[in-house]
Amino acid sequence: MEFRRPGTVILACLLLATGCATGCATAGAGERASPPKPATPAAPVVVQVSASHCGEGWTNPHAGQQTLMLTNTGDAPSGADLIGVPGGAVHAELEGLGPGVTRPMRVSLAQGTYAIRCEIDERDPITGPSVTITGAGAGGPATTPITYADLFAPAKHYGEYVAGGLDTLLARTKTLARAVDRGDLAAARKAWLPAHLAYESLGSAYGTFGDFDGSINGGPAGLPGGVHDKDFTGLHRVEYGLWHDESAKKLRPITDRLLKDVKSLHDDFPDERLDPGDLPLRAHEILENTLRFELTGRSDEGSGTTLATTAANVKGTRVTIGVLRPLLDDRYPGLKQVDEHLDRLDGLLAAQHHGGTWTPVDRLDPRVRESINGAVSGLLEELAPIAEILFPRRTK
Repeated sequence: MEFRRPGTVILACLLLATGCATGCATAGAGERASPPKPATPAAPVVVQVSASHCGEGWTNPHAGQQTLMLTNTGDAPSGADLIGVPGGAVHAELEGLGPGVTRPMRVSLAQGTYAIRCEIDERDPITGPSVTITGAGAGGPATTPITYADLFAPAKHYGEYVAGGLDTLLARTKTLARAVDRGDLAAARKAWLPAHLAYESLGSAYGTFGDFDGSINGGPAGLPGGVHDKDFTGLHRVEYGLWHDESAKKLRPITDRLLKDVKSLHDDFPDERLDPGDLPLRAHEILENTLRFELTGRSDEGSGTTLATTAANVKGTRVTIGVLRPLLDDRYPGLKQVDEHLDRLDGLLAAQHHGGTWTPVDRLDPRVRESINGAVSGLLEELAPIAEILFPRRTK
């Protein structure tokens, strides 16, 4: 049997539902319908980005979806925001626009007044002429910009949380070290997880810890000697020894080094500065690392407790969102859904906690493991916008 492709008019009707009623119905048997004339595309709107001509060229604005071609006619790398007037809510943005480069900015705008704000390297932002849009058309999402100063209070609150967490970490590490010192490895195994979770709950602060993060919580990946490398130290090195039958004598210098590093971090932290701009990034990155290391089992050195670590990471994520909540409440409609999905993830993890033990990742029922991975992956998508929404922007 010969297979024949549909005629062009019929295919056009299948693809273009709006034309099907006329284009198909008017073609009688044996007749050939004239192909519809293609619509003439609107000429692209070219808008300048420069110190002397910021926002110029935006003519014939209209409501709904549109594409502006932004071209850097200046002599310095630039960025541009499309903002609402007044208020400065950001509807779209472009970064890294080099001199002579033209790139599209796609945006959907409702009736209102807008402008292009040019952010030129080493200069104050410049706002171009206002453009008024009339007519019907749906607008896309927008966010009211924040400044670096807006993040100072959340960073201060998070620093206070970390300081308290380091007190807990130091106390629990001392308990772990004392158990190893007296040769009670059963007690040391019992003390290891609380110490590790105290560190993992600190969440957003790890970028502030510098080399301490690697020495206290680093793994053997990339070290020439692997788990036996002299530079493999900290909580995971102790974990390896405790669950691979190493003697107390061998573990004492390792736990002594761990206690020394934890105490140094504890004493050093008041002089460290937690970068406020890191907090919005960490809201996403904590669980990103969790999916990569904990839920694959890559970070497990024998204790089988990476689900407990995942729960601690969820706690760190919650605290991060908590200090940022005053800035997010009016800017991120998805925040309620984030809270609900964090609760769901906590429930999935709690079901794998059996008294003093946790189900190892590699022993999870495949359906349960898929549910946990799916919950974290979904949360990552929902948390990702926070970094952009709370990215500090210069407005003056």
